[in-house]
Amino acid sequence: MPEREFSGIFPYLVTPLDESGNLKEDVLCDLVNHLISKGVHGLTPLGSTGEGAYFPWELKKRVIEMVVETTAGRIPVIAGVNEITTAGAIEQASHTERIGADGILIVLPTYFPLADQQVVEHFRSVARAVSCPVTLYTNPKFSKWDFTIPMLEELAEEPNIRYLKDASGNTGKLLSIVDALHNRIKIFSASAHVPLFVFMMGGVGWMAGPACLIPEECVALFNLAQQENWIEALELQKRLWSLNVAFENYSLAACVKAGLEMQGFPVGSPIPPQRQLDEEGKRVVSRILTNIGVL
Repeated sequence: MPEREFSGIFPYLVTPLDESGNLKEDVLCDLVNHLISKGVHGLTPLGSTGEGAYFPWELKKRVIEMVVETTAGRIPVIAGVNEITTAGAIEQASHTERIGADGILIVLPTYFPLADQQVVEHFRSVARAVSCPVTLYTNPKFSKWDFTIPMLEELAEEPNIRYLKDASGNTGKLLSIVDALHNRIKIFSASAHVPLFVFMMGGVGWMAGPACLIPEECVALFNLAQQENWIEALELQKRLWSLNVAFENYSLAACVKAGLEMQGFPVGSPIPPQRQLDEEGKRVVSRILTNIGVL
C-alpha cells in the first residue's frame, strides 16, 4: 500500500476524562466520528490540546487505540509522542506505530537547557525507531529550545522526517524555512500563526485545537486556499480568527473542552493542575462560537 501524504485539517483531539481522570471512551469515539463526518482530513490525538504531556503511558496508549480503531482507516491518524527522555520517546513511538497510527508527531518537553545538537539527536533517534512519517513539533513559548534552519536541514536528511508543525508565531521565520528547505519538510500551521498565510506560503495544512470546534469552517478555509480563492478565504479567516485569539488568552485544552461541552460533547475538564475555563472565559468562547454559527 502506498504511503499516505498528509495534508489538510487535522484537529488536535481533546482527551475526554471523567472526574476521576479516567478516559471517557464513548465520548472520544463520538467526537472522532463527528469530526470525520464534518470532512476533516486527519486526526491528531495527544497533541497540546489533547494534554499529551500530562498522562501516563497506559492512558495514552488507550487513547491511540481508540482513535485508530474508531477511525478505521477512513482518514490518517498522527499521534503525539510527548516524552522528556529519548529512550522513553523511542519506546512510545514504536508502540504508537505498532498500534496502527499512520504517523507520529514528536514533541520534546524540556527541563534543563539543551544544545542544538542534542535536540537534533533526540528527533533523529526517535525517527529512526519507526518507519512511519514523522512530524516535528516546535513550540518555543513552552520549551527552552527552537529549531534553527541548519537543524532542520540536518533532520531533513532522515527519509521519514517529512513534516514540521511550527508554533513559534514567527511568520518571517516560517517563510525562511519554506525557502531554505524547498519542500523537503512540509509545513503545518499552528494556532499561533494565521493559517491562511501559511497556506499562501505553501503550507500543506493546519494542526490545531480550533478545528475540534469549527471543523467545517476550517475545511472550507483549506479548500478555498487550495483553489487559490484568496479573497473569499481571507474573509472566512477574519471570521474565524477570534477563536485563535481566545486560544492565546486562555488555556488551550480548557478553551476547547469548554466549547465542546457547549456543543453537547461531555469531554470533562482539563486534568489538574490545569484549570477549567472560568465563567468569563466561557462567555467569551460562547460568544465567539455563536458568532461563527456553530452554537
